[in-house]
Order: sequence, then structure tokens, then C-alpha cells
Amino acid sequence: MELYLDLRSQPCRSLFMFAKAANIRFDFKLVDLAQGQQFDEDFVKLSPVKKVPVMKDGDFVLTESVAILQYLVQKHASSLADHWYPADLRQRARVNEYLSWQQMNLRAHGSKVFMLRTMYPMVMGQEVPKEKMADAVEDLNQSLDLLEQKFLHNRSFIVGERISLADLVAYAEILQPVGSGLDVFAARPKLAAWRDGVKEVLGPALLQETDEAIMAFGSLSQPLEMSEGMKVFKAKFTKMFS
Repeated sequence: MELYLDLRSQPCRSLFMFAKAANIRFDFKLVDLAQGQQFDEDFVKLSPVKKVPVMKDGDFVLTESVAILQYLVQKHASSLADHWYPADLRQRARVNEYLSWQQMNLRAHGSKVFMLRTMYPMVMGQEVPKEKMADAVEDLNQSLDLLEQKFLHNRSFIVGERISLADLVAYAEILQPVGSGLDVFAARPKLAAWRDGVKEVLGPALLQETDEAIMAFGSLSQPLEMSEGMKVFKAKFTKMFS
């Protein structure tokens, strides 16, 4: 099985964490988004959507991270602990509920904060307008409030007292704004306790391997070479603020 990934991408990180934690063997195929490798002819043949992650299992290809996670957890169900994607109907529905909610909430808002705090200055050569940045952070805070109040509530993890796919996806998404230098845990002890629980289960070695790329990328300050990937970002930013 091959996984086409760039660990600066949060869906790629959640997939990488799960495969590693579950001891699922795979070949790591790097697709450098900053260099525009998702637009290379060979990759587009594999994935017409021009995005990562992509899974190639023999002649079977999947191009959406949640679908890949669900495929892997069901394919390897006989050797996996049930807590990742519980067989219990209601617990599994809770995992699916979070995975559905996060796409247009935590993922959308965390990604926007990361892009505005890191990508915008590097691509556009100037800081993002302050009011736009404030609005983006406020949207992110509203999603984090819901994560704490609805999905975590008084539990150790999103579904209960054991980690699940939902927690891996949430952790990967939260690391995106954290990678931009925004400490989202400072005034959120419940969220910090949950993060520490995820770290305890996965272990420091796996998280260092997973998080290194995004934490390093967020510390860059110089303008980036105008690759195909950066041209796409510049066009998005120009449209966003025109």
C-alpha cells in the first residue's frame, strides 16, 4: 500500500498518525505541496482532484482522508483495537458526527488562521489586514469552544475514555494554527488536558515525527519561491482581499 502525503497537511498527518499507531505497513510517497507537485502530470493521473492524501492499495485508489481512514480501520478491523472506530452503533455514530462537523468548522477555521499568519506574508510579501486576522481567530475560537463544550464535554476523549479516529483528526487540525505560532491551549485547560491525553497514547516519538514539518514551516519568514503551489495560494489571497 502507498500513501501519498505531505505532513504539512493536517489530513495527511491524521492518516499518518493512525497508520503508524495501528502498525499498518505502507510506503510513504512525498508530494511536496509548496513545490506544486500535486499538479505534476503523473500525480494528476492518480488523483484528478490534485490534493493529498491519496491511498493506493494495489489497483484501488482513494483520495479523501476520512474515506481512507474508514477504509483502513475496516480493512484491518481484525487486528485493531475497537476504540479507533467502535463497533457499537452509537459510539461509531459519534465518531462520524465529529468527522462530519469538523470539515466546515475546525478544519476550515484552523486552516484559514494558518494561511493568514504564515502563507499570506510569505506569498504576498506583507502582513494580512488586522481586521481580517481578528475575524479568522474569532471563528477559530468559536470552533474550539464547540469542540470543548459539545464534543469533549466532560470526557477524556471525543467519544469517551478511549482515543478514536476523531481525536487524531482533531489533533492534526489544531496543530495547524499552533504551527503558525498561535497558542490555542493557553486559556483552555480542558483542551490542554485532552491534548496531553492524545500525546500520552501516541507517544512523543510518533508526534515528533508527525508534527515536525508543520512546526518548522510555521517558523519560516522569508518569501517563498513562486512555484505552481505558491501561485495557487497567491491567486486565492488576491481573490479573498480584492
